[in-house]
Amino acid sequence: MISVLIADDEQPAIEELAFLLGQDPRIGVIHQAPSGAEAIRLLTRESVDAAFLDIHMPGLSGFDLARALQRFERRPALVFVTADEESALEAFDLAAVDYLLKPVRTERLHRSVTRVIEAMKAQAAPATDAAAAAQPELIAVTLGGTTRMIRRDEVRYVQAQGDYARLHTEEASYLVRVPMSDLERQWSDAFVRIHRSYLVAIPHLARLRLGGDHPSVTVGGAELPVSRRCLPALRERLESTTIRPRS
Repeated sequence: MISVLIADDEQPAIEELAFLLGQDPRIGVIHQAPSGAEAIRLLTRESVDAAFLDIHMPGLSGFDLARALQRFERRPALVFVTADEESALEAFDLAAVDYLLKPVRTERLHRSVTRVIEAMKAQAAPATDAAAAAQPELIAVTLGGTTRMIRRDEVRYVQAQGDYARLHTEEASYLVRVPMSDLERQWSDAFVRIHRSYLVAIPHLARLRLGGDHPSVTVGGAELPVSRRCLPALRERLESTTIRPRS
């Protein structure tokens, strides 16, 4: 079980997030602070594993608080919880584990707690190349004129769209100005080409239908075609990869 701090200048927001966190069996003690200054005072007395910070607080903002925490010997994992969609880049510059938009959804918060636990495990592991490689890759994407960060391991498949590529995740799809051929080369460790128009993430494969006249794979509920040209390479890749297709 992990201990957390919630810092927000709006008490109803604190109470709502505390209630949602309290439903997660992985959460232990929940500390509350109505301001950034009070959060600092609390953290000098208590050690917490994760801090859920509102960005726009009077006096000491969530970003100010995050910078102050960089001087702490034991720095909690940072999660920003805000209605502001436009500050994601700055949040991840401060090494945030996650960036939650209000109103917070239960399943999204559950995933955020999972990321906190993953970050804690990585921090506790020896500082080896393998541990560094376990850190998720972040990608800057644009949606509705707003730039945000997503994790590469959230991308289920990639669809070619001219000189662009569309990244499909569980929540949305994002257009990035990167040719499919570049992504195929850069992401070859976890993705495989199945068609001139599609790259799929091997861990997200759900069902495989590689026989018959129309081979296909299912990823995140989407059935995607497998071209005859790509089929041999796909079979070879699957045979060399320990994978259990998702149900």
